[in-house]
Amino acid sequence: MTSTFNVGKAGGYEQLMGRWSKKLAPLFINFAGLSDGERILDVGCGTGSLTFALPKAANVQEVAAIDFSPVFVDEATRLNTDPRIHIQQGDATSLSFPDAYFDRALALLVLHFVPEAGQAIGEMRRVVRPGGVVAAAVWDHLGGMPVMRMMLDTLAVIDENARALRSRYCFQPMIQPNEMKQSFISQGLHDVEETQLLIRMDYSSFDDYWGPITSGEGPLGKYAAGLDPAMRAKADAAVRDAYEAGRPDGPRSFVSVAWACRGTVE
Repeated sequence: MTSTFNVGKAGGYEQLMGRWSKKLAPLFINFAGLSDGERILDVGCGTGSLTFALPKAANVQEVAAIDFSPVFVDEATRLNTDPRIHIQQGDATSLSFPDAYFDRALALLVLHFVPEAGQAIGEMRRVVRPGGVVAAAVWDHLGGMPVMRMMLDTLAVIDENARALRSRYCFQPMIQPNEMKQSFISQGLHDVEETQLLIRMDYSSFDDYWGPITSGEGPLGKYAAGLDPAMRAKADAAVRDAYEAGRPDGPRSFVSVAWACRGTVE
C-alpha cells in the first residue's frame, strides 16, 4: 500500500483540504523554485492544487502529475485544460519515468501518507537531472495544526479510539523537525534546506469546519464517519463547544504550518 489517505469523493476532499492546499501551493512553489521551460513532476497531485498552479507561476514545458487514488486522477483530469499537463495514476515509491528526465520533482502534502516515504524521495531524486531540485511539504500535525489538534484533543477526552488516532496522526512520517531534511540527505540529495510555510485556515461557521471532516475523507473523516449514533452526538457537541469557545457560532481563523524541504541532485 503506497498511501494511507482514504479517498471517497473529490468534492469532499476539496472542502476538507483542497481549499487549503491551493493557498499553500504558491508558497511552496516560491520555496522550491521554478523557471520557464522546465519539466516538472508533481507527486501525489490530488485534485490538482499544485499541478494547476505551476503553469501560472512560470511558462513550464511540461507538468507530469501522478496520484495513487483513481478518484483524484479522474477529477484532476476532468479539470485539466492545459495540454502541457499530463495526469496519470502512479506509485510514489516506483515512478514510471526515466532517470534524470525532470528539472524538478515536487510533492505537496503527500509524503506523510506514504509509508515508505524515504523510498519515494529516492525515486524523486532518480527522475530529476543533475542540478535539478527535489522538494516536498507536509503539515506539522503535532505542533502546527491547531485546527485539527483542537478536534483531536477534545475527542481524546471522551473516546479511547480518538486517543489512538491522535497518536497516529501526530506522528506520521516526515512531520517532525528535521525528519524530512535527514531523509533527503540519506537519499543522496545535496544543499538540503528545511523551512516552515504558514497559511491561515478561515472557516465561516462550525458547520463549515466540522462538516467536511464528518464527510468521511482522510483519517480524521474515517474516524468521525465510523462513530455510532450516541458517540457521534457526544462528539458533535464537544467539538462544537471547542470551536465556539464560549462565543456564538461564526467565523474562526486558525494558523497552519507546513514543513518544507528541498535538495539538489548532483
